[in-house]
Amino acid sequence: MMRLVTIPVLLLLAVLLIATAGWGALALYYSGPQAPVLQAGLTGTFALAALLAISALASRRWRWRALSAYLVLFAAVVTWWLGIEPSNDRDWQPDVAKAAYATIEGDMVTVHNIRNFAYRSETDYTPAWYDKTYDLRKLEGVDLVAVYWMGPAIAHTFVSFAFAGGDHLAISIETRKEKGEAYSTIKGFFRQYELYYVVADERDVIRLRTNYRHDPPEDVYVYPTQAPIENGRRLFLEYVRQMNALKAKPDFYNTLVNNCTTDIWYNTRVNAAHMPFSWKILASGYVPEYLYESGKLDTSLPFLELQKRAHVNARAQAADTATDFSRRIRETAAAIPK
Repeated sequence: MMRLVTIPVLLLLAVLLIATAGWGALALYYSGPQAPVLQAGLTGTFALAALLAISALASRRWRWRALSAYLVLFAAVVTWWLGIEPSNDRDWQPDVAKAAYATIEGDMVTVHNIRNFAYRSETDYTPAWYDKTYDLRKLEGVDLVAVYWMGPAIAHTFVSFAFAGGDHLAISIETRKEKGEAYSTIKGFFRQYELYYVVADERDVIRLRTNYRHDPPEDVYVYPTQAPIENGRRLFLEYVRQMNALKAKPDFYNTLVNNCTTDIWYNTRVNAAHMPFSWKILASGYVPEYLYESGKLDTSLPFLELQKRAHVNARAQAADTATDFSRRIRETAAAIPK
């Protein structure tokens, strides 16, 4: 009977050791010293220690000694890991060089460092930043923007706040990359990127994706959401609070739990009627469908028809640098019956 009990316990321990060994090895590889020899040495040593601990599970004599030694080593890696600090002081790429922040006086919110680059290609552009004051009383709506480039399950999502007079302020939660650094989904799990709020003119953040990103091409959909405007005002102020917090104290991006879509959901919790968490938030490509099912989008049309009308690539390419870019990309969406 004891053996029957022991075998499942040992199998569970083996699974836990494999999982922790995989995490620890990847953490050391991506976040440890970048000198190739030292990087390989630390990663290999940790992986070997884990392998020995797993092998020792089959030996009554060495089982608990090996496991105890491995746990001490793993605790050391975790302690080191938790000590890695984010920073706002790095040699940033030009498109994330300035951190947005805002000052508030009553209903007037002045947003600083709004991005509006003049693009010639995805990587060739003239940087331009500006400040603008928004009147919260003139907020008219909030749109969800969903960007696809690798199938229906994964999308980059962000929000755009619509103000009277045709003003739109887009806020996209992304990674803040250093010069020469590229995005990697795996690296995003290992404290490799700071979290960054791209606060931008739609002619920048949408047109970049529709007009200049071709490898792979990106499809952009703009969905007007339906909610009391007071909810939109609270959401806008929550975004402002988060922007200011990141400027004062940086945080890490995480591919799974601290990313473009999960952070939108976190921010919406400022409203009591926020949507419950769903697997469709993790599979971010299904967020528009989730909003539709929850009554947060216009349901007078079937979702597929709404999706078709929300697709803005052709209109954005036609509008290009027009000063009324935001109005032009919404011309069909505005015609959707209420």
